[in-house]
Amino acid sequence: MPLKLAASKRLTSSLLCLLLLGSGPSVLQAQTKQGTDIGYQRPPEAMAAIIDAPSTPSVSMNAKGDLILLLERAGYPSLEELAQPESRLAGLRINPATNGQSRASFINNIKVKQVNGGQEFQVNGLPQNAQISYVTWSPDEKQIAFTVTKANGIELWMADVANRQAKKLTEATVNDAYSGRPFSWMSDSKALLVKCVDENRGEMPKPNLVPAGPNIQQNIGKANPSRTYQDLLKNRYDEQLFDYFMQTQLKLVSLDGKQQNVGTAAVIRSADVSPDGQYLLVETIRKPYSYLVPSYYFPYNVEVWSRDGKVVKQLAQLPLAEDIPIAFDAVAKGPRNYNWRPDKPASLYWAEAQDGGDPSKEVAERDIVFTLDAPFTSKPARLAATKFRYRGMQWGNNVALLNERWWKDRTERVSMINPATPAKAPVVLIERSYEDGYNDPGSPVYTKNQFGRSVLLTDKKGENIYMISEGGSPEGNRPFLSEFNLKSKKAKILFRSEAPYYERPVDIIDLSSRRIITRRESENDVPNYFVRDLNKKQLTQVTNFPHPTPQLQGVQKEMLQYERNDGVKLTAVLYLPKDFKKGDKPLPMLMWAYPREFKNAAAAGQVKSSPYEFTRISSGSPLFWVLQGYAVLDRTDMPIVGEGNAQPNDTYVEQLVASAKAAIDKVVSMGVADPKRIAVGGHSYGAFMTANLLAHSDLFAAGIARSGAYNRTLTPFGFQQEERSYWEAPEVYFRMSPFSYADKVKTPILMLHGEADNNSGTFPIQSERFYNALKGHGATARLVFLPHESHGYAAKESIMHMLWEMDTWLDTYVKNKPVQ
Repeated sequence: MPLKLAASKRLTSSLLCLLLLGSGPSVLQAQTKQGTDIGYQRPPEAMAAIIDAPSTPSVSMNAKGDLILLLERAGYPSLEELAQPESRLAGLRINPATNGQSRASFINNIKVKQVNGGQEFQVNGLPQNAQISYVTWSPDEKQIAFTVTKANGIELWMADVANRQAKKLTEATVNDAYSGRPFSWMSDSKALLVKCVDENRGEMPKPNLVPAGPNIQQNIGKANPSRTYQDLLKNRYDEQLFDYFMQTQLKLVSLDGKQQNVGTAAVIRSADVSPDGQYLLVETIRKPYSYLVPSYYFPYNVEVWSRDGKVVKQLAQLPLAEDIPIAFDAVAKGPRNYNWRPDKPASLYWAEAQDGGDPSKEVAERDIVFTLDAPFTSKPARLAATKFRYRGMQWGNNVALLNERWWKDRTERVSMINPATPAKAPVVLIERSYEDGYNDPGSPVYTKNQFGRSVLLTDKKGENIYMISEGGSPEGNRPFLSEFNLKSKKAKILFRSEAPYYERPVDIIDLSSRRIITRRESENDVPNYFVRDLNKKQLTQVTNFPHPTPQLQGVQKEMLQYERNDGVKLTAVLYLPKDFKKGDKPLPMLMWAYPREFKNAAAAGQVKSSPYEFTRISSGSPLFWVLQGYAVLDRTDMPIVGEGNAQPNDTYVEQLVASAKAAIDKVVSMGVADPKRIAVGGHSYGAFMTANLLAHSDLFAAGIARSGAYNRTLTPFGFQQEERSYWEAPEVYFRMSPFSYADKVKTPILMLHGEADNNSGTFPIQSERFYNALKGHGATARLVFLPHESHGYAAKESIMHMLWEMDTWLDTYVKNKPVQ
């Protein structure tokens, strides 16, 4: 049955919007002042110290494997940074002061480390309190380029790797409004192609207080269903702003800072340089714009330009894509995914759907891949055809891998092609269910070619490629590096992680000497990078990152395996306080989960993590509460299975409750959790799960739901892995919506939501209306809106307050649960 919802006015006047219902214990009422403005709170110091701690640097390695960049990050941004002005246009979020993407995370320092010897050097000349993004090696790997965001815009910088000296190449003119890196290295490593703000665009448009007319959308008898999107264009003024921020002038910027305009300014969404540096592949957005879909569905032209900006070839004029079917594996009509072949000087490849983009159509060939070589005057050549939906290609020396997938049965196929003989049928190397982690061969290892582009690493004869896999197994993930023979289609394991470590191959440094670099960790050892000599069986540590959260040292960890009542095997990771001993009084427990759909029960029951992974905590993790005396059950399996013609969501509620009960039965039988003091929580689809569990069971003492969706009629053309519309399966939508059962929720529930959530489907009104429904039926509920926050929470103040809210709720309704 359809549920008609009316929008309600958002409460935004205070720093934090708090709504409280029910007559909970006095401690909670006192701290919240019955829902009035309380300002931002700080959680217990053990939690706060983890948020305040410095982050572990990320790493970028050169192709030779002799140098790595240590990219250091500042802590969480402040609320003041997050609260900067923001224009939300056609799915983009733009900071008008910088003409860059808002809510970006930044690096604040760069160091260079030698793999051999371990010497570490500071990159000098960086600005103080730098906000660095897009650190990228040059093709010859003698320099790195990156952007630095300032208050008034974005600058392009470079650094010489040998002398570790940085310098600015441009003023704050880089245009980073659209997704993707705003610059590309030229093949000679002497210049960069940069997307810059059009200096002739004029002043930013001002809103007209008197509308020019009504905002009208119209459809004349044509079915154009679309999923729910946030931040869409709403009126003509939004269109003007979109043009203003997106208007881009391409420039060639040399390493001495000289600049040359390339072509004319346009609304450019991407510009890629050919491997030989002589051509540009440019995509420009054109009108009409849409108020129903984001900018990546807007009409656009695909052209080849010369290096100096002249149009050499118009490849396609693609229309507005509002009519893509609502189905997985649906794509836009016409050519798509234009790319340069990395193995040739200037050759393009792309795919074209033969089914009109509609996977429900029966066709002999689903997609055809075409190629076109410079000077782009000949007819495109057919390279290969697919049975399933085209998912990209990897290129090597006289070999290419063609990737296909099909969502209906979760099939993936990898085929081998010799680009020199396209008439030969592709040879299928791998065909499997991508749900099956135990038989995942992995992803190819790459090397750099003469153009500085990444191509498949092969042996000298070209008979073998090399693959890195997560290495799923019944014992847990055991990553491996394999040599895959293209003729026999068999893999030979060269290295595999062994207990008690979780060691993942990162790259091959030298194939002939069998030297690889790995990232190695254990339950108690911090992840660090090592060089492993497979011939000499030697292991040399490269980095020595300190323990980021020493507070967690000694916390007990165990991977649990158990069964659901229908025989589906389940796993979860149990964490216990360091001082907990067998025979102690059972603990209050927080269970955290995220449901996933499967077409195969055996795949659903596979072990999906490793008992030897390092215990790392992120801002949204439930592990904070193991420091507060709770047992924590994390990564709790909640598989929703639909085999054969059955759809997983047809029995969503039953399977969800059965999985939760199986997990509770397991920890209670172990004597570690008190069955009357167990909370359940989750983020996004995990929040949806939490609300459903509270509506359809009495298993829990409390629930925590962050950034969720609760009424599926607000996402009527599909959600998550559900591709049926509301009108095709109304009973499924109704039954899966906890909003439909608000009158059944008798367990205290805390809901948190970012006021600026831009995730598809999880509009803030989802939490607002569900709270109102709960309130109307007398539930004990609390709703917290976090100002300026999106789907995940970024500002330190918001994160601290979120932890305080969760801790207060758990202490009130779980650890110190009132006696009934």
